[in-house]
Amino acid sequence: MMENSVESPFRAALDELAGVLARVDETAVDRACRMIVDCGRIGVFGCGREALQMKGFAMRLFHLGLPVAVVGDITMPPLGPGDVFLVTAGPGELSTVLALMKIAREAGALVLLLTAQAESSAARMADFTLLVPAQTLADDQGAGRTSVLPMGSVYEGALFVLFEVMVLKLKEMLAVSPEAMRARHTNME
Repeated sequence: MMENSVESPFRAALDELAGVLARVDETAVDRACRMIVDCGRIGVFGCGREALQMKGFAMRLFHLGLPVAVVGDITMPPLGPGDVFLVTAGPGELSTVLALMKIAREAGALVLLLTAQAESSAARMADFTLLVPAQTLADDQGAGRTSVLPMGSVYEGALFVLFEVMVLKLKEMLAVSPEAMRARHTNME
């Protein structure tokens, strides 16, 4: 924790993000990307600020030409065998996430979870867990606190960078050109 440091808060935050991302298993990232490429449909979900990161990632998946929808939107199709439910639960124990994971699994979809809590019930329920080892609301108090950023901000920031790297990997795996991605960008803004 950098509270008593004269270091710039920008530098401290960037160093924390770099430290988290350096501990993400790149082989696991590649496996998660392969699950996304090999599936039929992708449904994404997250709570709170994690939802914002998931929606941004869903937008890029759409730009890559993948069949993706955000759970809760009225255009979300059903998930079933061959599909992936991509969900984030940084703290690991979110009742909404657990309920949706159960629905997806019962429908035959695979569950790809991003979390900071490898031993959580969500991680135990997932078909594959991509660990993002960062502070979340599960450990932002007392001795568990490791970040200068509040609550789960370092986890949420790490998701943004991780998702951008995953987009680069997926772009290469799918052989999608920058022009093709740009052509899928909305003209309704």
